[in-house]
Amino acid sequence: MHNWAGNVEFEAARVHRPRTVEEVGRLVAGAEQVKVLGSGHSFNRVADTRGDLLVLDDLPRGVEVSADRRSVTVTGSIRYAELARELQARGLALANLASLPHISVAGSCATGTHGSGNGLQSLASAVTALRLVTSDGEPLTVDREKDQDRFAGSVVALGALGAVVGLTLAVEPAFEVAQWVYDDVPLDRIAARFDEVFGAAYSVSAFTDWGGDTASVWVKRRTDREGGAHLGARWMDGRLADGPRHPVPGLCPVHCTAQLGLAGPWHERLPHFRPDFTPSVGEELQSELLLPREAAPAAVAAMRGLGPRITPLLLTSEIRTVAADELWLSPAHGRDCVAVHCTWRPAFEAVRQAIALIERELLPLGARPHWGKLFALAPEAVGALHQRGEDFRRLMTELDPRGAFRNDFVAAAFPRP
Repeated sequence: MHNWAGNVEFEAARVHRPRTVEEVGRLVAGAEQVKVLGSGHSFNRVADTRGDLLVLDDLPRGVEVSADRRSVTVTGSIRYAELARELQARGLALANLASLPHISVAGSCATGTHGSGNGLQSLASAVTALRLVTSDGEPLTVDREKDQDRFAGSVVALGALGAVVGLTLAVEPAFEVAQWVYDDVPLDRIAARFDEVFGAAYSVSAFTDWGGDTASVWVKRRTDREGGAHLGARWMDGRLADGPRHPVPGLCPVHCTAQLGLAGPWHERLPHFRPDFTPSVGEELQSELLLPREAAPAAVAAMRGLGPRITPLLLTSEIRTVAADELWLSPAHGRDCVAVHCTWRPAFEAVRQAIALIERELLPLGARPHWGKLFALAPEAVGALHQRGEDFRRLMTELDPRGAFRNDFVAAAFPRP
């Protein structure tokens, strides 16, 4: 088995596809080492194990809306595209989605995955309760209100506390979004007026390959809050695109969500890619660093300086914003962030060197890597970037005293004292 991108071959001795939560419990209790694999969209070994790998796709699908219609409880096997369709049919929505709707809810939350928006937190921030199967094979519910001493460490948890078999997420009434793209927005303008650019809509992303002086800016406006009009034919010295665009220049935009201001349901506009097509370009590598929002101009300047060395390896690079949260291992813990994401050509060794160059420039600005993507920094150094790392170590010992879910990735990031 391998991950979605094909760059990681899993080392598991056995792969299981349990059909019930009770079967998950028996498998976990009987395994010396065990991990759960979601949709396989991580680019490193965060979900790998030499022991037993559990794939939860065969668990019964469940989507249960609360009586007050403010939350939904789902099984650990569900993916965002599937959940979004179910919510839309009930007149409900999640506040935020990532670029790809194909990813699993549990896996995305476990690694701190996010979308873009000055007021939008990571996807994990929607979680209000988790149902885990811990290493003794028994179920455990961790609730935001009832378990305040451990909840903030249990959501973005790298699969290190147990098998997530259920989640409860906050929802809101369904809404519509209209999306436009602005071509050739100068990077100088983005850096100088960063707050204005990324505050122009509910969700904003800027794409560039750092080889030139401009970016393509994707603007996604909530019609119930910001209206259904674009920002003008000219905006930030860029121009309104005259046709659909793909984040990777030159690729056919048929895979992308509708643009040109055509309003549509939240789940058909907030992602960049449609769920009925293979996302992005398939064979690729990804890295991402999240920095304090105030470091955005310096980060843009640093990436532009690296352009001649990294552009030949890049398919595209995306600038996004993420609001602060209180989740211990979230890269956005305690601070509003700017995220610098890179989608690379599948040339691992050259890409690894390029990532090291970027980290050399951005880590001094306060960057933290995305847990599910590639980074050159030593894993223990990544763990040390998180102020609540010691609390997380204690929580692992409490919930998984025998270390069943502690794979090589987690052990390297959070070594035992």
